[in-house]
Amino acid sequence: MLQLLNPKTISAPNGTYSHGVLVTGGSKFLAISGQVAIKSDGTVPDSLNEQCEVIWKNILAVLDESGMSIKNLIKINSYLTSPQQIKTFVEIRANYLQGHCPASTLIVVSALADPRFLVEIEGYALID
Repeated sequence: MLQLLNPKTISAPNGTYSHGVLVTGGSKFLAISGQVAIKSDGTVPDSLNEQCEVIWKNILAVLDESGMSIKNLIKINSYLTSPQQIKTFVEIRANYLQGHCPASTLIVVSALADPRFLVEIEGYALID
């Protein structure tokens, strides 16, 4: 069982996330490794928009393979290489989350494992 936690005693989330996610009962838990924008043909798109699209499609594929959907995500950790990317990233993320608000962390880093990567997203999902 999932319960999204957004206490009234603290500031409301300022985006598509929840402050906490409580998991109880007998559930299946899925950890999704950090996804970067490597297409199935091995290419890496240049733009942030295209990289985000590839990453979210990869995440959806992993969720689907496990019998889950975007609504089963309970936590997302996102890494960007520039603060100027935040607005675009948040818009694309909101489109894929479809109103679902998992717990979320967004970090700006100086670089990822390959200089072509502009963004990386990892996640955790749960199904009862």
